[in-house]
Amino acid sequence: MLMLINPWLAELIVLVGLALSAFFAGSETALTTASRARLSALEKAGDRRAALTLRLLADREKLIGALLLGKIIVKIGTVAFATYALVARFGGVGALYAALGMVLLVITFAEILPRMAVIAKPDQAALLLARPVSWVVAVLGPVARLLQWLVRRLFRLFGRRIDSARPVLSADEALRDHVDLMRQEGTGKKSDRDMVSGLLDLKELGVEDVMIHRTKMRTINLDIGPEAIVREVLASPYTRMPLWRGKPENITGILHAKDLLRALDAAGGDAGSLDVAAIAYTPWFVPVTTSLPDQLKAFLARKTHFALVVDEYGEVMGLVTLEDILEEIVGDIRDEHDVAVPGLRQQSDGSVVVDGGVPIRDLNRAMDWELPDEEATTIAGLVIFEARTIPDAGQAFTFHGFKFEVVRKSRNRVTSLRITQLPRPQVEAA
Repeated sequence: MLMLINPWLAELIVLVGLALSAFFAGSETALTTASRARLSALEKAGDRRAALTLRLLADREKLIGALLLGKIIVKIGTVAFATYALVARFGGVGALYAALGMVLLVITFAEILPRMAVIAKPDQAALLLARPVSWVVAVLGPVARLLQWLVRRLFRLFGRRIDSARPVLSADEALRDHVDLMRQEGTGKKSDRDMVSGLLDLKELGVEDVMIHRTKMRTINLDIGPEAIVREVLASPYTRMPLWRGKPENITGILHAKDLLRALDAAGGDAGSLDVAAIAYTPWFVPVTTSLPDQLKAFLARKTHFALVVDEYGEVMGLVTLEDILEEIVGDIRDEHDVAVPGLRQQSDGSVVVDGGVPIRDLNRAMDWELPDEEATTIAGLVIFEARTIPDAGQAFTFHGFKFEVVRKSRNRVTSLRITQLPRPQVEAA
């Protein structure tokens, strides 16, 4: 049949084929990168093209299959006509010219160029191309469905099943990848990126990751007497204080500052007559294995903000509050009564001096770093884990692209570290 076509007509068909290949490549890129949120907003505003685009995206497998099938058919036909035209003009060597020329033309004008043209404004391109793409899907969609069914049957012969309804990435993974891309490109506000990342990470964290350790808990000994207890509560920046008797681990109640002040007012200001143990409410103990989403739901259900964390033996490990969980999402929350503990101090030489107990997640959020927090919760714990020993003051280690120098050590605890971010190695061009 090709021999009945004039070479100039074959060349014209090649140009049309390249244009169609560019259309398929651009359509695929535009429709797969367009923002569904923006398209949904346009649909609600009455944009028919947006509604059509969303209908196409609703059956993603059929859409991609039709575009891929159309692209393959067009490219095979284009190469065939190009070979015929060049063989007619140059003889047998024309086949070689066609192979080399079509590779260059297809890659440049039918792949890279159309994709780069639409990637800058994928939403507008998707709206523009939606109508012609719908025609392609209407014609080639059933054929693509049939071919996909045949492929699945073929995979089943080898004991493999392909679930077309299951996405390659979950919604959380796709959103996390998008946030990581924004961080790499420096787009979007850092606070917004951190908030989304914190929300996505919430289900992977437990109360142990955010709790205040028992060594940092501010508690009150019931045996010191009501007058001293009143002074302790007034001097504290916290409204809820654990009470203990005998030993600090023996928590017998939680004293709320408002309850204490009401009782003090009812007693006419006579602090010595107060029964503090009767004013306190029963402490709520939660296991250390509790996840943050579960603990957040429990806080909301019990309408309380404070819980004590215990291990498998019932020993108190620390305390967790509703604010601790919310800070994992929105960042540090401070009010006029918070104590400004300088756990992180930036130095003039670019290094950072941090307390050993500073959580890795807080440091990453503050400095926009990506230190791993899978094996340790605090920055001192990370150094000990990587060093495989408890380092002494003056020792320095390099890992994860940072230099860690131990500034101070108290007994077996690393209390202060100097962290310097190392320059990334430059890759020399060949």
